[in-house]
Amino acid sequence: MQVITTTELRTKSKELVKVLQEGRSVDLIHRSRVVGEIRPKIYDPKPFDPDKFAKIAKQLNLPKLSYKERERRYRAHLMKKYGKGVS
Repeated sequence: MQVITTTELRTKSKELVKVLQEGRSVDLIHRSRVVGEIRPKIYDPKPFDPDKFAKIAKQLNLPKLSYKERERRYRAHLMKKYGKGVS
């Protein structure tokens, strides 16, 4: 599939998705003229950098909370949001 018309977009969507997953691009035709190109989106995830994350966390200067304090704040939040029925 090198080209696809605007009408075929509705009927050949599965084939279009298959072509895009293979990494190929498709020209879009409207009224016998090429009006655009449909290209696959390249997903390139960035690796996690723990040193950079630690540096950002340190800049936030967040207070250190114990598990007990976290649980207390979480319960208070649930009570405020949902009422007494949730625990």
